[in-house]
Amino acid sequence: MSVLSLKVSSMDAGGIEGSSWAIRARGITKSFGDVVALDEVDLDVAAGQIHGIVGPNGAGKTTLLGLLLGLSVADSGSLEVLGRPVGRSFVAPDDVTGFVDGPGLYPSLTARGNLAALARLRGPGAPTAGIDDVLGQVGLIDVADDKVRGFSLGMRQRLGLAAALLTRPRLLVLDEPANGLDPAGKKYVHGVLTGLAADGVTVVLSSHRMDDLEALCSEVTIVATGRVVFSGPVGKLADASRAVDYRLVTSDQRTARQVAAETDGIQVIDDPGTRPDRDVLVVRALQPALDELVPRLVHEGLALRELTPVVSPLESAFLALTEQHTEQQEAGR
Repeated sequence: MSVLSLKVSSMDAGGIEGSSWAIRARGITKSFGDVVALDEVDLDVAAGQIHGIVGPNGAGKTTLLGLLLGLSVADSGSLEVLGRPVGRSFVAPDDVTGFVDGPGLYPSLTARGNLAALARLRGPGAPTAGIDDVLGQVGLIDVADDKVRGFSLGMRQRLGLAAALLTRPRLLVLDEPANGLDPAGKKYVHGVLTGLAADGVTVVLSSHRMDDLEALCSEVTIVATGRVVFSGPVGKLADASRAVDYRLVTSDQRTARQVAAETDGIQVIDDPGTRPDRDVLVVRALQPALDELVPRLVHEGLALRELTPVVSPLESAFLALTEQHTEQQEAGR
């Protein structure tokens, strides 16, 4: 699908000045036939924030991003973007852009040719960033004259991001921008997005990569079966009342297992496929118990080489919240 701009109602002239919110949605509902894709969704995204949209397949993420980009309109509810109400009579401003379902590109054109074609579509005199500048930002300047048909999926994703940057957006909406990225591509994309946010640009992105969301986003919204089950700072997802599994690696795993088993609040979990004398130990604990375990290990003269969650806090919360919501939905039937 092509890089697209949001279309908002013509009653928005000059409405964004002084607004601290890039997006405000209240009671958004969207159905496709008998399928309710979004059900009374509320969403607040502050200006200059990187905000993640998380949810299982079919949760309504792409539908929500499509509404933000003006690809469709809600059946009910209200939506404001950059301080301007989104209505059914559309115009295309220059300051909101992005893509869903991947960027639409011309395979027979070069990377530079694709961006030149998109710039021409905006018409003479339309404000755009320099083509070589945006290619440099996403790390594609060395392949600027190569045809896109030979690009990998990750390179196409980066070129789609470069196309979005051409418009110098104030709001950037991206669907799975990290899809197919290798470590170098990921580094470029993360650098671009964090740089945009530092300059006051608002970024809304969906991803199944929890590590990317944790690294980039200040806030996330988790959706399940069309409803919001959590929205807020990533740090608030860490539940102090929920035990977490941690990978523990020390200089002496046998002794570490013994110390862990003797520490109140620590449960030693046999990691599938590992033996007690192997180099990975999994323990389940609340944070206070973990804080007690670490100094005890050090006191025994053990070198602590790894202590990391088996599942990231965001992924753990995502699984717990979506499973709980699904169970409640099934119980109510």
